[in-house]
Amino acid sequence: MAINNAYLNSVYEDLAARYPEQAEFLEAVHEVLETLSPVVDADPRYEQQNIIGRMVEPERTILFRVPWVDDQGKVQVNRGYRVQFNSAIGPYKGGLRFRNNVNLSIIKFLGFEQIFKNALTTLPMGGGKGGSDFDPKGKSDGEIMRFCQSFMTELRKHIGPDTDVPAGDIGVGGREIGYMYGQYKRLTNTHVGVLTGKGLTFGGSLARTEATGFGLCYFADAYMKANGKSFEGKSVVVSGSGNVATYANQKATQLGGKVIAMSDSNGYIVDENGIDFKVIKEIKEVKRARIKTYLDYVPTAKYVEGCAGIWNVKADIYLPCATQNEIDEASAKTIVANGAIGVFEGSNMPCTPEAIEVIKSAGLLYSPGKASNAGGVATSGLEMSQNSERLSWSFDEVDAKLKGIMETIYADCAAAAERFGKPGDIQAGANIAGFLKVAEAMLAQGVAY
Repeated sequence: MAINNAYLNSVYEDLAARYPEQAEFLEAVHEVLETLSPVVDADPRYEQQNIIGRMVEPERTILFRVPWVDDQGKVQVNRGYRVQFNSAIGPYKGGLRFRNNVNLSIIKFLGFEQIFKNALTTLPMGGGKGGSDFDPKGKSDGEIMRFCQSFMTELRKHIGPDTDVPAGDIGVGGREIGYMYGQYKRLTNTHVGVLTGKGLTFGGSLARTEATGFGLCYFADAYMKANGKSFEGKSVVVSGSGNVATYANQKATQLGGKVIAMSDSNGYIVDENGIDFKVIKEIKEVKRARIKTYLDYVPTAKYVEGCAGIWNVKADIYLPCATQNEIDEASAKTIVANGAIGVFEGSNMPCTPEAIEVIKSAGLLYSPGKASNAGGVATSGLEMSQNSERLSWSFDEVDAKLKGIMETIYADCAAAAERFGKPGDIQAGANIAGFLKVAEAMLAQGVAY
């Protein structure tokens, strides 16, 4: 679909011609550019200096092989990626994803989103992303350790506490971060804050594990309260059952909501009495089992095969926290028919463009992941600050800072939308607010950026 601005449309068409196979990346770029017309129209410098054309191309793309030895003594080879997208406002910052479907398009889409997300946090962090098509599922701890050590042997050449600071993402939790940090330290003989999401005994931050899920709910709560609504007494559907989903469940419950459905890649559970996040933690973090195991703890719950059906569960609030494009147009129509208040994204780009149009056209509240799931990277930024100062803040200190950041992000998005003639459009506001910060830094630093 053409973008309603000749300059923006030409940038997108050039990009689509250059990377026709990168569907996820092109989708992410289109979603941002179609909201920037009033900004570009208001300031000719952005076109004159081709800020958009520069912003959609990564500063650096690193691809490498990752050889490792499995438990049978066989040498395996995976592909590793690190896309350092934009450093105009600070060192590259963004997670590492280990999953068998990881490819350059997905890494570039995530890295591009990260530029705006990091800018919204108000912290000095640029955008980057990385990962591998290695899947930790079904692998032993020894295999995962050997893969992580091999991966970091190459990656460490390109990162540093003032250059590029990776974190975790899907498939990369505390175990993987620990193995990678150990290898980085061994190879460089330094103990610095080059990775975030570390264990508490070696530089990690309290509340980092909870941050994305908590932050999602803080953002959603601020957004709803600005529109006379809240979590109080509302039913909630949360897709996924990883860190983001688990702690979104906890915080939504603390704010007065009741989470009645959660999922994994196999299926979903429904518990009308409210799903206990502590049981989900036990299943996923300790037993590393499938969500169907919830029925062993709560026999009155219901399990349904196929995760896509979770959107059929009638609720007031929907928090997609699993993966990209999990809500399509049909699912969005179901959510609208269910009488929902809003959809607040906890994962990266979980709604297709068609789904977003359905949700917004129906008058539901909608927040894009680059705004509402920024709590994780915001707390990573706080971890970087603690590492630099050789300090450790309490859980409550970090949580209070996180809450303040998420409320500020909502306020900035709402203000940017209002300023450029799109009142109430938090999607446009997030793109505009993030863009303005990065674009002004790029202009100030010359064509080098």
